[in-house]
Amino acid sequence: MPSMTFPALDALAGGGFVHRFTLRHPDIDVNAERAVVVERLWAWHRQQAAEMGFDPNNLCIAEQVHGSEVAVIEKVPEKPVPGTDGLITCVPGLVLGIYVADCGAVFIADSRTGACGLLHSGKKGSELGITARALNLMAERFGSKPEDLHVQLAPCIRPPAYEIDFAAQIRQNALDFGIPAAQVHDCGICTSSDTSRYYSYRLEKGRTGRMLALLGRKA
Repeated sequence: MPSMTFPALDALAGGGFVHRFTLRHPDIDVNAERAVVVERLWAWHRQQAAEMGFDPNNLCIAEQVHGSEVAVIEKVPEKPVPGTDGLITCVPGLVLGIYVADCGAVFIADSRTGACGLLHSGKKGSELGITARALNLMAERFGSKPEDLHVQLAPCIRPPAYEIDFAAQIRQNALDFGIPAAQVHDCGICTSSDTSRYYSYRLEKGRTGRMLALLGRKA
């Protein structure tokens, strides 16, 4: 089934990092509200984690409220972490998951400590600086240093299809933290460019599916 990976993160596989970004499922009906489509996609999304080599029961999800709260994950939560749009961890064997359908999924990997993070950053989250918040929290909790961090932005909606370039805001947050420009990556893809491949909340007027960004480090 359709998914993609990013060369910059593939290059970190030697450190145990594994990632994936699911695309549009050709056979699952997503002409419904968010809760319904997430439930319809859930079994397939758990299967993705298993294919990556993780226990699907170790999939950690955020509630995603379009805010800037970031949670430190030390064990699998019993339910989506309430009030959060970002997850960070230094525990191998856990796989972080973030849903998007135009908003940006931001992957963060620390090649020295093995810490990683995954963020949901759309218009509001980017304005609130969720990327900066996550990076500072990784430095505080895991000792992450800018020179060891790698950031990847997944497909998201962009100008001219959208009036705000929040991808640029995310990139600037990473650069302002001190991450070398060569370690801040953006695939440059607009989710509105191909609805046979991507879900787009704006183009499909809210009744659409969700891509799932996945990131973890093998135990």
